[in-house]
Order: sequence, then structure tokens, then C-alpha cells
Amino acid sequence: MAIRLSPHMTVMQNAAQKAARSLLRDFNEVEMLQVSIKGPGDFVSQADIRAEKTIRTELERARPGYGFLMEESGASGAENWSWRWIVDPLDGTTNFLHGIPHWAISIGLQKRNPNGEIELVAGLVYNPIANEMFWAEKGVGAFLNDRRLRVSARRDLSTSVFATGIPRVMPTEKLGKSFVKTVQTLMPQIAGLRRFGSAALDLAWVAAGRYEGFWEFDLKPWDVAGGIIIIKEAGGYVTDHHGNALDDMGLSVDIVAANAALFPQMRKIVEDNTPDKA
Repeated sequence: MAIRLSPHMTVMQNAAQKAARSLLRDFNEVEMLQVSIKGPGDFVSQADIRAEKTIRTELERARPGYGFLMEESGASGAENWSWRWIVDPLDGTTNFLHGIPHWAISIGLQKRNPNGEIELVAGLVYNPIANEMFWAEKGVGAFLNDRRLRVSARRDLSTSVFATGIPRVMPTEKLGKSFVKTVQTLMPQIAGLRRFGSAALDLAWVAAGRYEGFWEFDLKPWDVAGGIIIIKEAGGYVTDHHGNALDDMGLSVDIVAANAALFPQMRKIVEDNTPDKA
């Protein structure tokens, strides 16, 4: 039986699926893409830009007046927005440009409450290659297409697989040392560590129980906004390395996510090796 989507989630999924059609066409002709360089190791393609425009058009048409925070075009809309979309039209751009079929569209929705508190209330991560739509709404649950999601039930680090993002360039030497120390501490205790190149999908896979946990430093809100609520609604935990909630996040995001049993251990390992404790 198909799940009846809320109006917000209907709009989000329709926008993601429409953008996915052009991304899939471009992916099949990846060698023909025009690619410009934003910075070392940070590529942007015409596919990114087209997908972002498609998503913005669809979301704006359905919900005029909502704010935006988007990877390519930045923040827009009223400063005192009540609702805001956070969009990454193509997470895993380097994979995409190399013909690696592991990339996704991520959309999160924030709400500003009357008391000024900001919360993430809906999110999706869509992998068009596999036609896997991970999505969640606050209080509704997390789903993969029509199937309800739950995080992994594993309780021992020794049987667990974790994911991370291996940074190509560290913002500071201290942060680089922190990442290495975290890996050195964690690796001997776990079954495996993975780096697949899309933080949005890493978070979605934690929610689906494919990974037990994920951490990374210095991400952007559009990398994680869709995945955060999916993990929380699937029964997992997501904070920064100090245990602070990430509903109202800055432009640099340190994130730790794991199932309920392993989150305290995971967060402590990361916190003990972060720059302010190094």
C-alpha cells in the first residue's frame, strides 16, 4: 500500500525527481559535460546548475515566500523566514564527473517557530541511479520509498561498519591531525571504515542500517540537512562532536551520527580527538 505523502513531502519529492531526470541524462554523457573549477578539488558542472534551477523553480512555485539556502546560489529570501529549504542538487559531484554511480539530491526543510527556535522538520536524500528515495518528516518516521527505516541494531563496535569523509585539504593542520587521530583510535575497534564520496548518502545509509555510524568535519548545511532528520526519525542520533543539536547549524558543520547503542561511544571518540582537545 502506497504511503500518502504530506503536501510538503509531495513537493520535495516531485522537485527531486524532476531534477533527477536531467542529471541522469547528463550522467550518461558525462564526458561531454562542461566543467569549471570552483577551487582545488571542488568541481561544479552544468549539471549542478541545471538541477539547482529545476529544484528551486519547483519549490518556489509550490511554496512562494519560503527562504532558500542552496549549494550553488547561496542564501536568498527574507532574513526572517518562517520556512527555509536547504538544497544540494548534486551531492557527490566528483563521483558524478568520474562516472561513479554514487551521488544524490538532498533537500531539507527548516521551520522557525514563534519563539525563534529553528528545527528541521522534513528531509529527503534521493539516489536516482538506484531509484532510492530516503525521506522523513518529524513525528512521521523515516522511509526508503514505501518501506519504513530503522537504524542498525548492532551494539558492538567490533561488528560495526562506519563511514566518513576523508578530506582532501584540511582547513587547519590541527583539524588534519584530529581526523587522523580519530581514524587511528576507531579503526582497530571496528569491522570496517568506508569512504564513498557522498555525505548525504552516508547519512541515509546510517538511517537504513547499512552503516552503524558516520562522522565528518567541516561539512556544509546542504550536505547534511536532508539526512539529519532521516536518521533521527529512524531511531538514530545526530549531533556535532560536543553533542549539540544541528537543527540550526552554521555554515561549517561537524557531525557525528550513529545508532542509539553506539552513538555515545562514537561521539566520545570523535570529541576526544577534535581540535579543541588535541
